[in-house]
Formats: sequence, structure tokens, C-alpha cells
Amino acid sequence: MHMEISRSSSSSPVFHFRVSSPSISVYVLLLLGFSAVLFLFSQRQISEVDDKVLFSETRPAILEEQLWDSSSAHGFHPCVKPTRKYEATHTWDRYITVKSNGGLNQMRTGICDMVAVARIMNATLVIPQLDRRSFWQDSSTFADIFDEPYFIQSLQGDVRVVRQLPKELESAPRARKHFTSWASASYYEDLSQRIWKDYQVIHVPKSDSRLANNDLPIDIQKLRCRALYKALQFSSPIEELGKKLVERLRSHGRYIALHLRYEKDMLSFTGCTYGLNEVETEELRIMRENTNHWKMKKINSTEQRNEGFCPLTPKEVGIFLQSLGYPSSTWIYMASGEIFGGQTYLEDLRFRFPNLVFKDTIATSEELNKFASHATQSAALDYMISVESDVFVPSYSGNMARAVEGQRRFLGHRTTISPDRKGLVVLFDKIDNGELQEGPKLTELITQMHKFRRGAPRKRYGSLPGMKGRNRLRTEESFYENPFPECICGNKNSVNNI
Repeated sequence: MHMEISRSSSSSPVFHFRVSSPSISVYVLLLLGFSAVLFLFSQRQISEVDDKVLFSETRPAILEEQLWDSSSAHGFHPCVKPTRKYEATHTWDRYITVKSNGGLNQMRTGICDMVAVARIMNATLVIPQLDRRSFWQDSSTFADIFDEPYFIQSLQGDVRVVRQLPKELESAPRARKHFTSWASASYYEDLSQRIWKDYQVIHVPKSDSRLANNDLPIDIQKLRCRALYKALQFSSPIEELGKKLVERLRSHGRYIALHLRYEKDMLSFTGCTYGLNEVETEELRIMRENTNHWKMKKINSTEQRNEGFCPLTPKEVGIFLQSLGYPSSTWIYMASGEIFGGQTYLEDLRFRFPNLVFKDTIATSEELNKFASHATQSAALDYMISVESDVFVPSYSGNMARAVEGQRRFLGHRTTISPDRKGLVVLFDKIDNGELQEGPKLTELITQMHKFRRGAPRKRYGSLPGMKGRNRLRTEESFYENPFPECICGNKNSVNNI
């Protein structure tokens, strides 16, 4: 090919191509084609670079807000002061003694119920004895877990609280009374008129769920909140170490507190054996058979899981958090007891989130020694760290999950993500069957599924539809899970918008 250059009247260069043979024309076409491809490729690369720059500048800010934002209080704030009709407490010479049952949070809410019951029944409350026969076999006393002097002092205007019965009443006959579950204020008022005629001391062997969730006088509801969120503080050793551990976690940035209820007692109680081998399944069955107060002995594990009654497995939690968009660098604090199956079942979760830590990861052995044989005190540390976390995720809606969620709502509706276990099981099964893969589609499904399950302000749920009689009370949402509206207030617009 020869190229000749000539000039026109405009003095602009004109290129004349003279083709010398067919082979050369082919060569020219190939050269032009290659140039076009190169141009398009370059433009695509520039476009991709621009997209990456745009993504890095805008996307993380949006993602941060979606993942961590807890500014959903919308003007709501705690309001626990008594109304003007509230009268000061009196010094009553009749007493209620209590034996609190269950684990830490079951005892905590039960104690606060007893404070309110003592107020309704015009009685003095003796510092409750704690459960030493529960699954944890903890010998801790009230003063080991709670700040006893502060509890007594802070309730002075509400209920008289004493450490022990007067000596002259230690051997006096006591009315042993199993109070009705979810009872109304009128129940206790009627009981007072009858029982104080014959006795000066009532002993209550169970404290959990002794008061109704709804339809109680507003000042009784506010008293329950003052008792739980103000008076019932943890003891100094627990408070001090708890604050230290929160600070150590915060030194790495934001963190998730994960209450992974994949523990032996919960799996046995619920009969959930998905993913376990035959030996482990039998071990759980034997435990359930040998626990007298667990009424359900034969349980269909598949039905339990399909209805969302099983705790998520560690692997499922990993898929869940990853699909919500949390990066693998996220710090996750495990607010749990001993995980059933140990490290074997934690491997997948740890692979997805390497910064998975426990108490013994962030605390020294010397710091934990004093709590070593006291599971309830150890659980109090988990509770504190969970309440203060940037995001709280419970894998099961037990006493701990409900209590933490309630306090986080009380403190400003901090982000609490409650997994839709029934809906998630459907997605997890599709993954197992090869019908769905982890990726954008799963992320979209899980994110949409939990759009309104992040702890935003809402009124407490009532009983399930179709429930009648006292059974409906069992299905109401716990007062301590969501103390709105009695203990959380807002302006008129904020209330009308929920």
C-alpha cells in the first residue's frame, strides 16, 4: 500500500490510499477492526474505573447507614416518672418472700414483677432468693449479681425493700402462694383482702410472668420499668468488667452482639436436631426425657424447624449476616454459653467472619476467674455487652433476646435485627437443594424480608388472632420486650406515625 499526500485549496492535508493488491485490502480491514476493538475495550475500562470510583465514593456511605444506623428513635424517649396521682410508699408490717426461678433474665423480669406486686398488695418485699437448681446450677446470691444497697435505696419512694424478715417473723407461718400467671392488678387486690387477714408473710415460689403484659394501671407499668432499668443494676465487679469489655470491642470499631442460642439445653428443649448426627440427636433426646419440668417429650424436629421454632444454626447465621451486607471484617461478639458441638459447628461462621470473639478472647483469665463457676454472673456480662452493641442479633427469641431488645428500645431503639426464622428456613432449604445460590438474589430476598425487623418504634403486639380465655395472655408480646407506650414517650407526630 502506498500513501500519497496532496494539498487542496484549503491547505488541509488529504490522504489518498492506493491499494496495490487484494491481500493488502484485507490487511487494512483487519487493522481497522483491531483498532475499533481496542477503542471499545479502552472505553469499557475507563467506564469500569469510573464506576469503581463512583462506587467507592457513594456506596459505602449508603451501606453504612443501612447496616449500622440506629437513629430510628424518631423523637421517642424513656418516660418512667410517676403520674401526679401516684402516692408515696408506706411502711407495711406484712411481707412477701420470693424465690426467683430460671436463668438471669427470667429472674430479673420476675423480680421486677414482684416489686410491682408488692406495691399492689401494700406489702414489704424481702430481697428475693435466686434459683440455684436451674440448668446452670449457680450458687450466686442476689448481692453477687445485683447492687443490693442501690436496689433498696432507689425503690424507697415505691416499695419498702428489706434484706430479710424481722426475727420475730422468721418462724411465723407463711402462706405459700403460686400466683396466677399474667394476673391483673384486680387479682392481687382481691387476694390482699383475703390473705392478709390470716397471714403476715406470703411466700412466692415462682416469680416469672406473674403480671399481665397489658391493661395494668399506668403507674404500675412505669414502676416495672423503674425497677428493671433503674433499680436493678448489676454488682460493681460485673459493671466494671462489662464496661471494660465494651471499650475493648469498641477499640476495633463497631460490633455486632450475636446471641447464638445454639446451646444444649435450648436444642434439647425445642427438639431441634437439624444438621446433627445420630449420637448428638440421641443425647438431646435423653436430656429432654430426664428433665421433669419439660412437658414436651416427643417432638418432630422437622416440623419445629419449618414453623420457625428452632434457633438458627451457626452456618445459617453466617449466611444471614453476610446476605444482609455485613463485611467479613465485622467484629462479632458471641453472647452465648457453650455452643453445642463446639468448634465443629462454628467453623463455617468463623470462616465467613474471622473476627468472631468470646469473653475469653477479649478478657484475661484473671479477669474471668471470679466468674468461672457462676454462669449467671457470666451471663450478666453478655447482657451488658449486648445492650451496648451497635447491632444486636438473636438467633432465637428467648428470655435473653427479649430482655435485651426491650432495654435497647427503652434506650433509643438501638438496632436489633430479629431473624424471620420461618421465612429463612425456606431460603436455606432452597440453597441446600440447589434451587438458590448465595449472592445478589439471596441478599435481595433476605434484606427485603427484614426491612421492618430492625427494632424501629412500634406498639406492643397483642394476643394472636382467634385465641380465647387465658391462653390468649400467653401469646401476647412481653411487656419487657417492648415497654411502649407506657415507658416510652414521643411527640404527637411520632406517636401517630407508628
